[in-house]
Amino acid sequence: MVTELGGDVWWYDLRGVNAYLVADDALTLVDAGNPWDSRNLILGLDEAGFSLQDVDRVLVTHYDFDHVGGLARLRGLDATVYVGEADAPLLTGQRRPDWRNHKGALQTVLGAFVGRPSVPVEPVADGDTVGSFTVYHTPGHTPGHVAYVSDDLSAGFLGDLVVERDGQLAASPWLLSYDTDQGERSIRSLAERAPDFEVGGMGHGVPFERRAGERLAALAERL
Repeated sequence: MVTELGGDVWWYDLRGVNAYLVADDALTLVDAGNPWDSRNLILGLDEAGFSLQDVDRVLVTHYDFDHVGGLARLRGLDATVYVGEADAPLLTGQRRPDWRNHKGALQTVLGAFVGRPSVPVEPVADGDTVGSFTVYHTPGHTPGHVAYVSDDLSAGFLGDLVVERDGQLAASPWLLSYDTDQGERSIRSLAERAPDFEVGGMGHGVPFERRAGERLAALAERL
């Protein structure tokens, strides 16, 4: 159900999308999969030696059906959810995606199947810190997309800024992004600004246990 990546980081392989569990200063869930993944999230917590009640916070990389869908179905969750400023009102239902954008139109359709979390939602901005994690605003895949990098844990969670293919990173494709040019700029910016990190967790593909920061830098050079 979960695979330990090292440094108190576990990987949920949810069949097509990833989520992560981090035992930092507080137990942290990174992203929450699809609506039907909530049971597997709970089972994975048990496998790692925790319970849902132990989760103190959820770091959301971005608003998408397959990254926030499980939140509303985690009955008994008592944690603060952190999400990028521009995506936060989509998660809370205060605003709808921009249907005039091809990705926004897809979010609008799938949003009908995403419940609203009953726990507090806290917007975060570039440079904010949550525990040992620094927030990096990385728009492109969505306007409010963020990455979370912990220098203490030497771990970075990149959401759908990038995807893993055959051991290498690639930029998020046009079909699934608001703005691919902006996404590429975000990749270069993150590679320049973030400290080097070993463990790298992306939303899709196999995460890296080593040299994740180097692989991100290599992608930035290729763009």
